[in-house]
Amino acid sequence: MNKHLTSFSIIFLGICIFLGSWFISQSLKSERVIKTQEAQFRYELISPNDTNIIIFNKQSGEYWRKFIEPNEGPADWEKEISPISTSSK
Repeated sequence: MNKHLTSFSIIFLGICIFLGSWFISQSLKSERVIKTQEAQFRYELISPNDTNIIIFNKQSGEYWRKFIEPNEGPADWEKEISPISTSSK
């Protein structure tokens, strides 16, 4: 009888360890997916007209604007202060 109880205890412990490690791996996997999705959609490219391009950072509220003159060479990017930004950077 004691031999069967020991075997049952070892099998039960193995199943508990397996289920516990599976639950932990699933929770870590879901956290990585959420962080990846947040980083993936952080920036947005906006073209309000033919002469301006804006890159908007949704997380901080900052944006960069580039003026493109028709039939001209490249222009420089300018960092603008967002009207909705609360930081004083």
